[in-house]
Amino acid sequence: MSFSSYNPFSADCFMRYALITGASMGIGEAFAREFAKRGRNLVLVARSVEKLLLLAEELRQESGIKVEVCPADLNDLESPARIYDFCRCRQTEVDLLINCAGLSRAGNFDDISIEKLEEIMVVNMMALVKLTRIFLPEMIDRKNGGIINVASLGGFQGVPGLGLYSATKSFVIVFTEALHVELKNKGISVVAVCPGFIDTGIFERSGHNAANIRLPLFGTGVVVKAGIKGLIKNKIRVFPTLLDYVLVFSQRFVSREIAIRLAGFFSAVN
Repeated sequence: MSFSSYNPFSADCFMRYALITGASMGIGEAFAREFAKRGRNLVLVARSVEKLLLLAEELRQESGIKVEVCPADLNDLESPARIYDFCRCRQTEVDLLINCAGLSRAGNFDDISIEKLEEIMVVNMMALVKLTRIFLPEMIDRKNGGIINVASLGGFQGVPGLGLYSATKSFVIVFTEALHVELKNKGISVVAVCPGFIDTGIFERSGHNAANIRLPLFGTGVVVKAGIKGLIKNKIRVFPTLLDYVLVFSQRFVSREIAIRLAGFFSAVN
């Protein structure tokens, strides 16, 4: 089976599971609802047990699919291994990993506690890498599987006021690009989705006032649509909106410092 032949909605995939992190809200929840609507069985991962249980029951009732709920705090370095053990114990074969979980903290770097900085790095980078490494071998053995990593436009340059967050998303983009090529002939599709500002509720949790942002906020649906399309079409990275693409493309015509200053202006953190 060739790399480009992976389709998360092919007949054999309906026997397996899509695992989604950050599934209790925002982009993760949107992916869960879309895949449930299309008949895919799910493993939902997030910290919020109550929200996961409510969502799982709703999706079972509406779509008649199987939904496993795996509460986990991805800030715990042992969580990825426990998630894998959870799936093995329940004999849930995962052929699609959707890494949506992510944290941010708005403000000057020197004002953010070291504990929060560590948490952002562990959740945004280490958890994503470990989950990918743990679930990947079985996908390779089957020569069939997919990975969607949710990155950000912030990963294409530093963003003043969101310095560490933008650095972690740059990591996600570069890591995804390398995996995409490494796994090209092994039947595994890997894509980075790079959205701009999405209305997910993350702004309130990160201390970022969304009312100050100088770019339009889009709904989570555009991210889900782009991610699925990119996966099926074997893209290295995809942009959910034309504006996202234009903003990245336009960086070719300005200096790096100007691109960074513009990113800070549009995000309006400080």
